[in-house]
Amino acid sequence: MKRSAFFSHAVRTAALVFALGALAGCDTLNDWFSTDKVDYKATKSAPPLSVPGDLTTSNAPTRYTAPPANAALGGAPERNKTVAGNATEGVPNAQDPYGMHIERDGDRRWLVVDGRSPDQLWPQLQAFWQENGFALKTDAPATGIMMTDWAENRANIPDDWFRRTIGRVVDFAYSSGTRDRFRTLVEHGPSGATDISITHSALEEMLTGQDKDSSRWIERPRNPVLEAVFLSKLMQKFGLTEAQSKELLANARPGTAPVKIDMAGGETTLELQESFDRAWLRVGLALDRTNFTVDNRDRTKGIYYVRYADSMDELKREGVLGKLFYRKPAAQKTGQVFLVNVRSKSDALTQVAISDANGQIDTSAEAKKILSLLHAQLN
Repeated sequence: MKRSAFFSHAVRTAALVFALGALAGCDTLNDWFSTDKVDYKATKSAPPLSVPGDLTTSNAPTRYTAPPANAALGGAPERNKTVAGNATEGVPNAQDPYGMHIERDGDRRWLVVDGRSPDQLWPQLQAFWQENGFALKTDAPATGIMMTDWAENRANIPDDWFRRTIGRVVDFAYSSGTRDRFRTLVEHGPSGATDISITHSALEEMLTGQDKDSSRWIERPRNPVLEAVFLSKLMQKFGLTEAQSKELLANARPGTAPVKIDMAGGETTLELQESFDRAWLRVGLALDRTNFTVDNRDRTKGIYYVRYADSMDELKREGVLGKLFYRKPAAQKTGQVFLVNVRSKSDALTQVAISDANGQIDTSAEAKKILSLLHAQLN
């Protein structure tokens, strides 16, 4: 925990004077986090709205009326009943009595929802992140990419006397010194299922200078436990209980083979001993956990369009204070775009290469670096 380096002692003193003259009844944000419960929302900002007892609600047109609890959003079919009595979004079967299951590759997990297309689940994914207190920065159903903006986990701030007084009015005078962002990839899976993965990115503010009056942002490792927590919450959004979602996480299904590097003929490629469908998903997950951002992808051509992303620079431009104080250069250089090509060689063999615009394998040092990072992530 740290007080924001932006605020000097004089500013905090002035804020205290202001707070003493302000209303004392304002509630502060009460976000909290643990390994099995996460909430980035302002849970005590205001009581829920309700209609006074002496008033009646108006007869709104049906198009403004919320769907019943057992109906999915976005016009999707009615939810299915499981043997356990759940109204689940997935389609139950003998292998998946809950209509969904978790698969894993090392510490990477993803949700498979049976019998549902990405288009049917997309509106619920939008609502899921918004309900959990996140704004969506990328919302692209055509490419299956959804990404939240950077958010602060204010549960890391102790509830000390300063925050209980100043924080009632100017809670921004305190900062947890951390930012989190989540990226969701939504894929067409086999047999009409949908694969959904969630990737965590994190930054931490480090105080610098002799008097600790300035700061800089550094990247923190992704938290696979936090990713699993949100997968659990998403399963509950789709109709499971907390106990059932934890059961599916505990029983995640493995099933991936090691990835080999092939350097024959001076061309570096990767070989995955699996079908194109599974390899395409695994490569997307691996790219999502490197400093390369997937700007677009074309499954029919087997191409991911990626570029190197500087998270710290992005936070400067679009973070809490960046929109106020960061000036974007007149001609900011964009990162080089690389084409990651996933090619099916047979039913049980897939090749991954970095290609140029003509489809030829890229033999540059940058291309080899990307493949090296992919190899490390895939293994």
